[in-house]
Amino acid sequence: MSDLVTGEAVVLGLRTAKLPSRGLAITLDLAVQVIGLVVTTLVLSLLAPDLDSAAVAAVTIGLTVLFLVALPIMIETLSRGRSLGKAALGLRVVRSDGGPVRFRHSLVRGLVGFLEIIVLFGVPAVICSVVSSDGKRLGDVFAGTLVVRERVPGGGGAAAALPPVNPQLLQAIGGELVALDLSAVPEPLWLAVRQFLGRIGELDQAVAHRMSARLADDLAARTGHPVPYGVHPAAYLGAVLTERQRREWTRAQGYAFQQQAQAHGQQYGPQQHTPQPTGRGQQHHPAPPAAPSTPPAPPSPPAAGTGFAPPA
Repeated sequence: MSDLVTGEAVVLGLRTAKLPSRGLAITLDLAVQVIGLVVTTLVLSLLAPDLDSAAVAAVTIGLTVLFLVALPIMIETLSRGRSLGKAALGLRVVRSDGGPVRFRHSLVRGLVGFLEIIVLFGVPAVICSVVSSDGKRLGDVFAGTLVVRERVPGGGGAAAALPPVNPQLLQAIGGELVALDLSAVPEPLWLAVRQFLGRIGELDQAVAHRMSARLADDLAARTGHPVPYGVHPAAYLGAVLTERQRREWTRAQGYAFQQQAQAHGQQYGPQQHTPQPTGRGQQHHPAPPAAPSTPPAPPSPPAAGTGFAPPA
């Protein structure tokens, strides 16, 4: 078993593959590659029987490089460290920090592997793998990689590492999760928890329990609430991480709703007030215009012969 330290200072206890399993995986890969090389060479010889010796030598060298160097590098890069033989035995090539390999790692492994396994008949690879505590060959040493077991014998993955939790107990700690203050938890610790939970199926049960307990203690020191009694530390880490994701989703939904409301207000602007009916079944009618005022009539002239004038 190898303790790998990731970029977030998380120690991953991965089971490294030793010489027997690695030797069998390499044998399967070489068998497939040699069969493909021989079949392709025979087909080309039948299709072009008139080639001279120089052309035959060039084609042979090109096919050898293609099947024994280029194709293994390409397959290992695209499959993130799994060849046909490694997939059959549950092995994978990873970086020394536990991350997936890239093209440059596969290129170094392929070039050095062609020299130490094919040209030198595997003698340097066997000696280096026996001496190394992680079972590394020369290609792994120069590329900064190692081969680990994805399927641990006798292990059940994440289901075996996480024992079942009483549903009543989970319901009881639900209120505590909602009330937790997660503002003091740093982002590197969240990254460590996510990485651990994502790879818990690759870890030994004892290593997984020890790592989950350490991460849970670090989380409890930040939140001020210890892990409830009877809850597996890994299960508690998953529950707290889920609660944090729920809060982030809620905040994101609230922000999106606020943005939509502001956009709606800017698009339509303030609405004008429209008069409402005064009562049920009644319609609002405007008041009739006032009648124009008429000037008073002038006083009548006095009647003739009476000597009486009406008051003004």
